[in-house]
Amino acid sequence: MALLRKRRHDDIDPFSDLLFNTLIGVVLMFVLAYISINPKAKTGVIDAKAEFMITTTWPDNNPNDVDTWVEDPGGNRVWFRSREAGMMHLDRDDRGLANDSIIVDGKEIVNPLNQEVVTIRGFMPGEYTVNVHYYESKNKEPVPITVSVVKVNPRAVIVFNGSTTLQRVADEATLVRFRVDALGEVHDINTLPKKLVDEAQ
Repeated sequence: MALLRKRRHDDIDPFSDLLFNTLIGVVLMFVLAYISINPKAKTGVIDAKAEFMITTTWPDNNPNDVDTWVEDPGGNRVWFRSREAGMMHLDRDDRGLANDSIIVDGKEIVNPLNQEVVTIRGFMPGEYTVNVHYYESKNKEPVPITVSVVKVNPRAVIVFNGSTTLQRVADEATLVRFRVDALGEVHDINTLPKKLVDEAQ
């Protein structure tokens, strides 16, 4: 009787074994599924990290097309036909009133702001040149232009803010030239002329 009792205790129940193996399989599949799940994408979130921001503005509602040109120490140039060059990026080619309107519910909405922004998202030591170019005129009038250069990191510091007036189509002006050292500090700010447009077109 004692031998019979011992035998029953040591016997493996096939149902328990099957249940245990099924449980292990389910847990394993759950773990694999959890690992393979991609995190939900954050829609509409843009990493806008920049070292410098260069902003060109001209009067609201002005119909004329002015372009920003920026050259980095490596000779890379950003302009409306080369919106990304080196570590620079032209965020928008503003063409005066030519691309400032949209149709919403059958009505035209006009954005009067004339502004181009170039971001420098990383920097290399050397000289940067910022020029403006009177590309196209709708009214044959001079265009007053303001350019600002802001060093963004580690805090916003205005490097340059200045103005000029482009008198006629094809006029080009150097608003500012500045040097950046290996630590990102700005030196040698000047307005010595340097042509960029004729060499690139």
